Amino acid sequence: MNSLDFTIIMPEILLAGYALAALMAGAYFGKDRIARGLLWATVSAFLILAFYVGAGRPTEGAAFFDMFISDGFARFCKIVILVSAAAVMAMSADYLARRGMLRFEFPILIALAATGMMFMVSAGDLLTLYLGLELQSLALYVVAAMRRDSVKSSEAGLKYFVLGSLSSGLLLYGASLIYGFAGTTNFSGIIQVVQGDTLPVGLLFGMVFVIVGLAFKVSAVPFHMWTPDVYEGSPTPVTAFFATAPKVAAMALLARVLTDAFGRVPDDWGQILAVLALLSMFLGSIAGLGQTNIKRLMAYSSIAHMGFALVGLSAGTALGVESMLLYMAIYTVMNVGVFAWILSLERDGEPVSDLASLHQFAKAQPVKAMAVLVLFFSLAGVPPMLGFFAKFAVLNAAVDGGMAWLAGGGLIASVIGAFYYLRVVYYMYFGRDIEPVGSRMSTASYALLVASAVVTLFGAVTMFGVDRAAGRAAESLMIVDAHAPGDIETAAIQQVD
Repeated sequence: MNSLDFTIIMPEILLAGYALAALMAGAYFGKDRIARGLLWATVSAFLILAFYVGAGRPTEGAAFFDMFISDGFARFCKIVILVSAAAVMAMSADYLARRGMLRFEFPILIALAATGMMFMVSAGDLLTLYLGLELQSLALYVVAAMRRDSVKSSEAGLKYFVLGSLSSGLLLYGASLIYGFAGTTNFSGIIQVVQGDTLPVGLLFGMVFVIVGLAFKVSAVPFHMWTPDVYEGSPTPVTAFFATAPKVAAMALLARVLTDAFGRVPDDWGQILAVLALLSMFLGSIAGLGQTNIKRLMAYSSIAHMGFALVGLSAGTALGVESMLLYMAIYTVMNVGVFAWILSLERDGEPVSDLASLHQFAKAQPVKAMAVLVLFFSLAGVPPMLGFFAKFAVLNAAVDGGMAWLAGGGLIASVIGAFYYLRVVYYMYFGRDIEPVGSRMSTASYALLVASAVVTLFGAVTMFGVDRAAGRAAESLMIVDAHAPGDIETAAIQQVD
């Protein structure tokens, strides 16, 4: 351990230090007086840190005996996590203030959750994996139940806690099996145990349990049961956060552990991911058809979209990882815009989330309705929206990886799921002639809604360089399994050069 270790982990140290300093400020200067200022300070901290990670090019390599890895893959995911977290907090400020829920603890918990996510995407060891995962999860358990006077919010927090604890237990059991058979918890050591194309039975069972534990976090079927209730019961800003940054972190962690620790047997875990992907796509698409609450609808939408992201990852190739990263980045942009709109819906000063209230929304709010139309068309995968190219990328990766049957299933599921996205658009433009629901937006929320729609509509022309960044990130991840323990740092530094 040396000073280079702390240089490599500096972004996480800075964010954790900021969270602790903010906690002390709230305790000593009056929590109610500084809540709004602290929220916007946290937004600024996220954006500054994202700029530092992206443009500042912090030191890359391995730290703390290869337990923490900083490479292009981690940098890409951290930028998406930090920017999406900043966007969700910015568009939530006005909503929280109006509902009397703006507490100084909220931005601190989000900052701690983001710190955990940054550890997750840089995990090089099962211990680091669990440390980051639990730091994220414990903070999210609390924010899910943040509205203490709401039975639904308390129920959401409890359900998330109980099922999250179950998933953590399964993951720990898998980690103990892996350690018992591999003799190490380090990814670069585990992959050396795998010789040829065979995986020892003990490691196979351990890997399956780790996949199951992480499948809970990404809401993959059949480990999705917490998602609709938690999405509906949590305060809407918290739901918006659940639908963005944590999904990116969990999917990136799954890619990290499978590639770095089990990259030599992609056929073994690729089959498991393919089944999870197929089940998730179809259940998310079919179960969403009967939903009348837009937050529950977005929960099933999330399940289906995580299935599509798993399609790319199940290919077990660099192209598959690249398509998954691109999919998650585009999915995050679309969800930021959609939830900025959902946060604004109200009637008589109370939040509204039932689909029946959306009739004739376009008559009263034509610009917002047009932006929502673009976003929902993109979620459905209608060309030329960016969502179409995201789905095309993961399905193409599946075909390239010899899983044409999975790509075919994805096409069918996409057609089924398009119905409930188009139903929302139909209600807004051609619904019953009733008094439309109100839409009260702050400047930040309106800007994020319009920006998301513009990016989704015109992003296919250039992709804003995200496709190239995702390609470089995937290459930096896939190169690791070719090196022996202790060589990860050298490989990462060579790739930067």
